[in-house]
Amino acid sequence: MPTQRGFTLIEVMVAVVILSVVLLGTAQLTTGMVHTAATSGRQDAAIELAQSRLARIQADPNYPALEKMYVATEIGFPALPGFSRHTDVVHVGGVGQPNDYKKITVTVSGPGLLAPVSRTVTVAAP
Repeated sequence: MPTQRGFTLIEVMVAVVILSVVLLGTAQLTTGMVHTAATSGRQDAAIELAQSRLARIQADPNYPALEKMYVATEIGFPALPGFSRHTDVVHVGGVGQPNDYKKITVTVSGPGLLAPVSRTVTVAAP
C-alpha cells in the first residue's frame, strides 16, 4: 500500500490561523510606530518654535520694551499649518527695587500635539 504524503486540512487551517495572527500583530505594530513618529515630529517642531522665540528675546538688548515687542499670539507658520505660538512676559519687581526681572513664557499649540508645548526663561534687568 503506498504511503500518502502532504498536509491534512487541519494542519493547513492551523498554519493559516497562526500566519493571520502574526500578520495582524505586525500591521498593528507598524501603525503604532508610524503614529509615534508623526507625533514626535510635530512635538519637535513645536519645541523648536518655542526655543527660537526665546532665543530671539534673550538676544534682544531692549529690556524695557520686551512686553511691547513680543507679547502676542502668532499663527500662520507655512510649514506647520494650524500651529500657534503665544508669548507672555511677566515683569517682577521694577526699577530701583532689589528684584527686577522678566519671566517669559512661550506656549505652542497645534494639531497632533498631545498637549501644548511650553518653555519659560527668566531675563534679568541689565
